[in-house]
Amino acid sequence: MRNRPPVSRARLALALAALLGGGALTALPAQAAPEATGLTVQYRTSASGATADQTEPWLKVRNTGTSPVQLSQVKVRYYFKADSPSATYRFACSWAVKGCSVVTGTFGTLSSPTATADRYLEIGFTSAAGTLAPGADTGDLQLRFHQTNWQTLRQSDDYSFNGTQTSYANWDKVTAQLAGATVWGTAPEGTGPTDPPDPTDPPGGGQALFDDFDYGSHTDPAISAHGWSVRSNSGGPGVPGATWDPSKVTFVSSGGNSVMNLETSTAGTGASTTHTEVLTKAMKFRNGTYAARVRFSDAPRSGPDGDHLVQTFFTINDLKAPMADDYAEYDFEYLPNGGWGEPANILYTTSWETYNPDPWQAVNQHSEQRVSYAGWHDLVVTIDDSAITYYVDGQHFGTHDARYLPERPMSINFNQWLIDLNGQTSTTPRAYDQQVDYVLHVKDQVLTPAQVAAKVSGYRAAGTEFVDEVPSS
Repeated sequence: MRNRPPVSRARLALALAALLGGGALTALPAQAAPEATGLTVQYRTSASGATADQTEPWLKVRNTGTSPVQLSQVKVRYYFKADSPSATYRFACSWAVKGCSVVTGTFGTLSSPTATADRYLEIGFTSAAGTLAPGADTGDLQLRFHQTNWQTLRQSDDYSFNGTQTSYANWDKVTAQLAGATVWGTAPEGTGPTDPPDPTDPPGGGQALFDDFDYGSHTDPAISAHGWSVRSNSGGPGVPGATWDPSKVTFVSSGGNSVMNLETSTAGTGASTTHTEVLTKAMKFRNGTYAARVRFSDAPRSGPDGDHLVQTFFTINDLKAPMADDYAEYDFEYLPNGGWGEPANILYTTSWETYNPDPWQAVNQHSEQRVSYAGWHDLVVTIDDSAITYYVDGQHFGTHDARYLPERPMSINFNQWLIDLNGQTSTTPRAYDQQVDYVLHVKDQVLTPAQVAAKVSGYRAAGTEFVDEVPSS
């Protein structure tokens, strides 16, 4: 976390980028708000008979929205009636424009069968499939499945089958999900999946860090034993002369849960200003899912309002040299009273490649929303080999490009600090609170927001307050 430049310096950085031909050099704060996403699925069959040796649903998935879609977040379901209760099936990809190696197929059963469907084939994509640009489609996905004993299939009673559709057209009897939400098609009435496995346990396993922040105080020895550091050393970011005060990190009850409270206070001078930060001692986190439930505040707990405050959840590693290309940082930053040239509330998500502190140059990509985010919010960021994707309260907030992916592991951090003392010049003391309910990281797995919520609920139902299975780097 760093102090960001005033707008004039940011514009100078952009001008430098233009002179050097460096298209990656960007600056805060100027980017359009995230745009809507949508999908359609086109279908045709190459086995049109009422019966066949194998069913051949050929599909194309099209991005009808205005933002890129991460294909690893897309699931397509083709529904069918099993030929017998004991029938088992095998999936195959004959050919795909993107390559069959990035296409997955699993079978599931429906908890409420209908006359035309009691099973489904779920098509997914690995992270190597990349993103789908607005207006683009996947191209042909020439898929097929058959009974494991190669007995003849009856297709005519399958919900998603249409023997007359032998050229591609939109088909709403195939559904598409994006990040766990259905965005296309209609499933058979009353259905719900029982296979594949529950989303709290995605395939492939995944070492997790989970902390419910159930501690007594900042001096609780369990904090350090669990791998956390409560910052006390001096330095940036923030107001020159300010201190980072561990005693201002406390633990209180909220909604039946223990939550961590970070207090930042000032009386209008650097010497009177205290910041707070809690971070993991280890930098061992890289790809996977990061999530936290955070309470942002628009107003101080006491005293006059208006300070240029930053409330955060982020991952970061160290900048070894100016413009070092192995630096990484991924931020949620809420400014309740503006700052960095912004006049009022703004939430940033930012993916950093590198920067130079002096003269200021920034290589990053960011998304923003200029509205109040006071209150509790579920924050999720996923990182795989193709993109960085941010969610707020289950809704897509922004997807950032592969050029900003991390080269080295990072720490997980929360902090609250003041950019400057220009927002409120009063010498009356005031104090601001940021609260954290939990934090979760699942190594090398991209979870949807719904899967994150289910996993956290699972830990709490089991009485698990802390677990750290993530190996040291």
